[in-house]
Amino acid sequence: MTAQTYWAEYAWLGGSIRPDVLIVAATDGRITAVRPGCPVPPAGSVTLRGLTVPGLANAHSHAFHRALRGFVQAGSTAQAHDQRQGAPDSFWTWRTVMYEVADRLTPDSYFELARAVYAEMAMAGITCVGEFHYLHHAPGGTRYGDPNAMGEALIAAAAEAGIRITLLDTCYLSSGFGAEPDQHQLRFSDGSADAWAERVSALKGNGNTRIGAAIHSVRAVPVDQLGTVSGWAEERSAPLHIHLSEQTAENDACVEAHGFTPTRLLSDHGVLGPRTTAVHATHLTPGDIRLLGHSATGVCMCPTTERDLADGIGPAAELQRAGSPLSLGSDSHAVIDILEEARAMELDERLHTRARGHWTAPQLLRAATTDGHTALGWGKDAGRIEVGALADLTTIALDSVRTAGPPPRLGAETAVFAATSADVRHTVVGGRHVVRDGAHQLVPRVPEALAESIAALHG
Repeated sequence: MTAQTYWAEYAWLGGSIRPDVLIVAATDGRITAVRPGCPVPPAGSVTLRGLTVPGLANAHSHAFHRALRGFVQAGSTAQAHDQRQGAPDSFWTWRTVMYEVADRLTPDSYFELARAVYAEMAMAGITCVGEFHYLHHAPGGTRYGDPNAMGEALIAAAAEAGIRITLLDTCYLSSGFGAEPDQHQLRFSDGSADAWAERVSALKGNGNTRIGAAIHSVRAVPVDQLGTVSGWAEERSAPLHIHLSEQTAENDACVEAHGFTPTRLLSDHGVLGPRTTAVHATHLTPGDIRLLGHSATGVCMCPTTERDLADGIGPAAELQRAGSPLSLGSDSHAVIDILEEARAMELDERLHTRARGHWTAPQLLRAATTDGHTALGWGKDAGRIEVGALADLTTIALDSVRTAGPPPRLGAETAVFAATSADVRHTVVGGRHVVRDGAHQLVPRVPEALAESIAALHG
């Protein structure tokens, strides 16, 4: 890649908005200069009209869930399935439909779907994704010739779509406390945490990829094997993520099996800490909040999924006050819009408390950028516009029907509380212009690619 100079009409630098900012990206993809106050774009520079912020981080993704969008909302396939079963629509009935789609994926079809999904993310301003990956083997648990074929497909898909990936390879061994995996979950399981560690150790990171670990949930990894997964991550200083207390049924089952909440169980077994991120953390006790905050465990909130699945509103403000940094994820991809996730975290808290102003717009942008990258293991390299950082940039239009009106000095407020992913005009990753004027430069016909890959899975 050649060196590239970008001229940002406005840029969010260290919490303040500056006009006429020159950003120079070297051949290694890192920023070598940031110069505000350059009123005329230099010859050869690329103009970024709007507000340029650090690239957005999607800290929690299940790429194949994108194939469920529109099929599992009210009045569609999931509801019809539930009515046949005589059960009300819920997270658990949604999961049944999700398993049916997962059963149809192969390494090739997963690559095609994920490349299109990651291209959609790039068009939404996302420059780095945390892929919570547990779809490891063939249906029935049969191993592929390359045991990491599915993970490698995701890594390749992110590279072709032009975004960074932290592959959070997930240990998933049980369908519940003391229960063997069911027929759908066999392809998720390596049989033991030791076998999981052996397989995941063969995955290699690169300039575009980091390898992290995940515990699917306390119900999916027996308590005596939690230490193997957390130990693997600790030895490599890798991020460790876990679904935590997404459902009250999970909490009840954990208390029945162990006498403790999931958070207390993880704390007692050394899983919590600054490199750990709990995903959802919706149904917590005050003691749980203290354990997470005092250990500086991060929490990834996924508001659009949590409301789509009727999970509830998590105690995000209390968690942050207790000491947990917050990040954001699109999870099941009911929508892919990190600006909406940031807005929803504040607005959901307003509904819960009937009070306003829990986070400022800059604080919400920090969750979407700096803290998201930290949760994914890129905190030393990305999530800010400054010399030495990776030249990962997102430019949001300030002149669309949603964003026109406020002065540029209120650009952060406009981006968080008015803009959507449709207002992302440019996405730059490592100095490379991946999305230009709303058009993806690497993956042609992204809507058609999504439609074709999803239609193939639904027959």
